[in-house]
Amino acid sequence: MRVALFVTCVTDALHPGTGRATVALLERLGVTVDFPLAQSCCGQPQFNTGYRRQAEPLVRRHARAFRGYEHIVTPSASCAAMVRENHVRVAAGADDAGDAALERAAAEVAARTYELSEFLVDVLGVTDVGAYYPHTVTYHPTCHGLRTLGLGDRPRRLLERVRGLELVELPGAEECCGFGGTFAVKNAAVSAAMGADKARAVEGTGAAAVCAVDDSCLTHLGGTLARRGSAARTVHLAEILAATEDTAGGGT
Repeated sequence: MRVALFVTCVTDALHPGTGRATVALLERLGVTVDFPLAQSCCGQPQFNTGYRRQAEPLVRRHARAFRGYEHIVTPSASCAAMVRENHVRVAAGADDAGDAALERAAAEVAARTYELSEFLVDVLGVTDVGAYYPHTVTYHPTCHGLRTLGLGDRPRRLLERVRGLELVELPGAEECCGFGGTFAVKNAAVSAAMGADKARAVEGTGAAAVCAVDDSCLTHLGGTLARRGSAARTVHLAEILAATEDTAGGGT
């Protein structure tokens, strides 16, 4: 099976290890991974702040970059949600009159786009990916994964099959961490307060790490935890699933 990796801006710029882990994991499972070099931002920041016209060229570019792939995989629930829920909406309003060709192209790409845990569980049909991660972990379900994509227990099912991993419950797990993309910029004080609440919940579990399926939320949580001097660290689901007994002491 051959898939295209949609790596996303935040992962590319701030957490390249997530992208590498995604490729390593998929290749270990027998999947051939392509990286379309024409990919760029999916347009989520523009769309979320009301600049739909400015998002249109990015939607058009995305549709061209991923044209022809049977499966498109991304380690980001947030960007997967943007592509699946909003690209066709942007195309429908393109140039004030809509663009039927772009709508079709966007819809085709959207239908083939999967967040990583969806792809593993729903397409490959696996929950045990052969991972080994000897640490205590708590899981934070991000808003787009929980509410837009409806990931449900897919990430937890994958984590539960990781050897050496102890999964502990996160109180108030379904509460937003406060990032919310441009929300964190426009409403910094509220965002910081929400992040502090989530950080306290993470610390209360005693877990060594908090896991999520979005690097954007992990960036926000990681900064909050660091400023609090917390021993807990952040780790993307892909990094845990890519870890094996052969990698650096059994996972990092």
